[in-house]
Amino acid sequence: MITTRSETITAADGGTFAGHVAVPASGHGPGVLVIQEIFGVNAYIRDVCDRLAAAGYVALAPDVFWRVRPGVEFDSSDQATIAPAIEVTGQWDGEVGLGDLGSALTHLRGLPEVQGATGVIGFCFGGTQTYRVAAAFDPACAVAYYGSGTAGLLDQLDSITCPLLFHFGDDDPYLPNSDVDAIKAATADRHHIGVHVHAGGGHAFDNHFAPHFTQPRIAVRAWTETLAFLFAHLGGPGKGGA
Repeated sequence: MITTRSETITAADGGTFAGHVAVPASGHGPGVLVIQEIFGVNAYIRDVCDRLAAAGYVALAPDVFWRVRPGVEFDSSDQATIAPAIEVTGQWDGEVGLGDLGSALTHLRGLPEVQGATGVIGFCFGGTQTYRVAAAFDPACAVAYYGSGTAGLLDQLDSITCPLLFHFGDDDPYLPNSDVDAIKAATADRHHIGVHVHAGGGHAFDNHFAPHFTQPRIAVRAWTETLAFLFAHLGGPGKGGA
């Protein structure tokens, strides 16, 4: 049985914030840091942690917005929450927040259940932050789903030495195909970086809690690729469903 709990993470400046942890039935496994969408550590992100735990990984989703509004979470199934979630995101300090994500990664690596390497995965807002974490903190691997800010950060590519997998859709209203093309061009000769553009994929296609976003067929395919990627670079049983 998967078990879950809340952890208290200490930031570099001594502040503390929460992190949701899911542990596989085996009681141990490689670690995966899970970085939220703009909606906080909500039911969808907790479900991502459960899916990773079902695949044999110890997953930790930190409360990224704790300095703005601790514990905030929005129901991503309700389109009316998009505006307030964007408002909270706009108050988040990206540089301080990146340090907090580094602290969360360090905390995850120190959990007694974590055995082996530690990677990172993020969605939407979290996809962009996954890219930044990969550049700043050298996780064992990284998976970034539709991070809309990534194209503006390509000057950080030389700092990324870990294997990195991008997932994008080619029908994403929040992320122009020209940005995806720029990412593909910039990473074409970097063999440790893969870019998968899913035909017909919109934004947040993995979020099956949000009827206005979810695309189950694409989500299952992308998740299968994600688990294979994690297994290749972190080990673990590499099993689990979407």
